[in-house]
Amino acid sequence: MNGTNKKKMRKYLNFIVSTLLVGSSLTVNAQGDNYRVKTIVIDPGHGGNKPGARGSFSTEKNVALEVALKLGKKFEEDMPDMKVLFTRKTDIDVDFLKRAAIANNAKADLFISIHCNSVASSRARSTYGTETFVAGLHRIDEQNVAIRENADIKLEKNYKEKYDGYDPNDPETFIILSLFRNNFRAKSTEIAKLIQSNYAKNERVNRGVKEQGLLILQRAGMPAVLTEIGFISNPAEEKYMNSESGQNEIVNAIFNAVKQYKQQNE
Repeated sequence: MNGTNKKKMRKYLNFIVSTLLVGSSLTVNAQGDNYRVKTIVIDPGHGGNKPGARGSFSTEKNVALEVALKLGKKFEEDMPDMKVLFTRKTDIDVDFLKRAAIANNAKADLFISIHCNSVASSRARSTYGTETFVAGLHRIDEQNVAIRENADIKLEKNYKEKYDGYDPNDPETFIILSLFRNNFRAKSTEIAKLIQSNYAKNERVNRGVKEQGLLILQRAGMPAVLTEIGFISNPAEEKYMNSESGQNEIVNAIFNAVKQYKQQNE
C-alpha cells in the first residue's frame, strides 16, 4: 500500500471511529432500565437543489416534506410529551453530515428519514410498495439504494473535506463502510419491522426491512431508519402519496409504529 492509499485508509478509519464514538456515548441511555423514547428526529429526504426521485407531477423532496410535517404535527397533538425535531421544515438543502448531527447533538432516541422510491420507467407500473432500511453490513449486490442516496453528497461543496475523504464513486468506500457495525442495529430493525407491519395494515405491499450502507444512517448514534413510503415512479402510488388520505395513512402507520416501539421498550 503506497503512501497515498495509507493516508486515505486512515481518513476512512477516522471517519468510522468518530461515528462509533458518537454512537457509544448514547448506548448506555438506550439500553438502561430508564430508557424512554422522549426525542424523535424526523428527516424529510433531499431538499433544495437535491430534488431526489421525480414522478410525473411531483418530486421526492416535496412529498417527503409534506409527510414529515404532518407526522410531526401528529406527534405534537397525540403524543405531546414527545419532543419532535426536524432536519428541515422548508425546501432547503441540508448536508448529510448535519442531518445526523442534529439527531446526535439532541441525543435523540429515534431518527426517521422519509423518502420516496423510484425505478426505471420500463418497470414503473409494475413496481410498487414500501420498504424500510436500517444501517448494516454492506453487501456488494445491494449497492443501488446506497449509491443513489449517498451520491447526493457530491452536490455539497467541499464534500471530500467534510466527509473525511468519503467518495461515493470509490469502491473502497463501501469496503470500509462494511466494517462498521451499527450499535443500534437491533433496535433499528425493531422499529423498521413495526413501520412495515403498519403499512401492510393499510393493504400496502410490504417489500420488507433491508440493510444498506446508507451514510445518513451510519452516522446516526441512535436507532435510525430510512423508510421508502412508496414508488413515485409508479403513477398510482405517486397519486396516493400526494393525496390527503394517502399521506394520512402513511403518517398514521409511522406514528403507530413508534407508539408500539415505545410500549415495547419502556
